[in-house]
Amino acid sequence: MAHNARWCRVLLVEPVGAELVACELRGPGAADLGAIDVVAQLALVAQRRRARVVVTEASGALAELLRLSGLRVEVRRQPEGREEPLGSEEREEERHRRDLAT
Repeated sequence: MAHNARWCRVLLVEPVGAELVACELRGPGAADLGAIDVVAQLALVAQRRRARVVVTEASGALAELLRLSGLRVEVRRQPEGREEPLGSEEREEERHRRDLAT
């Protein structure tokens, strides 16, 4: 029996912040377009319920596929090892731009 790797957790969140659904996406090896299809289907369900999709603990492969796919989902990727949290470089860069303006 093949080992299924954990690709991410997917949450459907109401506008008021309550979680409607929480599930894990798993599969053999790295995430692929099949995982993107599942997230896209969940995004359709969320849209019908006026909710949003939040992807947490995303693997590097899945986070990159989601970025390339253009799906409008919130991705919260966990840092791996010494890796900086996603987006920390941008926040640091913005802070420096403001410093120059003053």
